[in-house]
Amino acid sequence: MPAIEVSGLRKTYRRAFGRAGNDALRGVDLTVPEGSAFGLIGPNGAGKTTFIKAILGIVQPTAGTVRVLGGSPEDPRIRARIGYLPERLHLPGAWTATAFLNTVARLKGLRPEEAAHLRLLERVGLASAAGRRIGGYSKGMRQRLGLAAALLGSPSLLVLDEPTDGIDPMGRVEVRSILQEEVRRGTTLFLNSHLLAETERVCDRVAILADGRVLREGRLEELSRGGARWAVRFAPGTDAGALASAGFQATGSEGLYHIEAADPAALNAALDRARAAGALLVELKRDGQDLEAVLTSTVGAAA
Repeated sequence: MPAIEVSGLRKTYRRAFGRAGNDALRGVDLTVPEGSAFGLIGPNGAGKTTFIKAILGIVQPTAGTVRVLGGSPEDPRIRARIGYLPERLHLPGAWTATAFLNTVARLKGLRPEEAAHLRLLERVGLASAAGRRIGGYSKGMRQRLGLAAALLGSPSLLVLDEPTDGIDPMGRVEVRSILQEEVRRGTTLFLNSHLLAETERVCDRVAILADGRVLREGRLEELSRGGARWAVRFAPGTDAGALASAGFQATGSEGLYHIEAADPAALNAALDRARAAGALLVELKRDGQDLEAVLTSTVGAAA
């Protein structure tokens, strides 16, 4: 069962005085597999936040169908299985973090458990600030608290809109680790972020949205066109003829070679042949575009 299934999704924001409306989404078809880590990327104004609000039932589509976790996003039983962190997070400044989590738990139909909430705050790095008023939190601390609220009740689907906004680089590493733990647990992750390097590190599938349409969608290695091609660097002094016999193609840059390998077994077999010829492996990476280049080229081609 797909975690998210959208067909023909359109959203037009009407304008007053008979003026033409603004088409935020123009017939989006998208399926997010259950248990995947899925990233939605695109330029500003592409319709990403509108799409997220549509799959959460926050905005009503003009046309099309939306199914989330096998049901309607307006079904309270479905909503109870979703954790959501919005792009613009507004928190009550006079409350403490534990008071906020207790209230969110009640809204989700959960029993407030002080000890469990303290463990959750420790997990997101807020244990020392649990009793402080939220009004004294930095932007990064507020984001961490929003993530803790999204994680309440061990949701089946996590929908995160710019989750690391305002968080320092070390904090991003911590958040990334939490998200990867959730995916390993079986949670479906749906992530919208302008930090494409973070998306690459966390997500296994990506959709590119621009001008209200999905331009490309698929696994990261497929989008980068580097799934079967690898860049390999060997230490100086390696016999170029032996490497050519092993299937490695010289690039003109000293020690750098390319190789086509359909799967990890084929790649390792080629590397074993190279090492048997005395080659010393220095660097190995997929030979393809990074996500920023994929986004730029895709949107540019569409334009």
